[in-house]
Amino acid sequence: MKSAYELAMERLSQSAPSKSLTKDQKTQMAEVESVYKARIAERELAAQDEVTAAQAAGDFRKAEKIRQQFVDDRHRLETERDAKKDRIRSEG
Repeated sequence: MKSAYELAMERLSQSAPSKSLTKDQKTQMAEVESVYKARIAERELAAQDEVTAAQAAGDFRKAEKIRQQFVDDRHRLETERDAKKDRIRSEG
């Protein structure tokens, strides 16, 4: 007997069969992933430095504001990355 998960996956594959990506699409997807991973890491390092400086100065509100701004930036970058990947998937 199949689990509910297996049944759901079968129905999903019947209603929306997955397309395999071309080699070019896979390359583009990897490049997008790499670029956005680097941007997020760069922003995270900058934010950590800014938080450390703010805490050293005793400005904990500023440190928290910087942390929140990083969270917002990360979300924005992840959303951009996912949109670009979706465009690449839909091109093929």
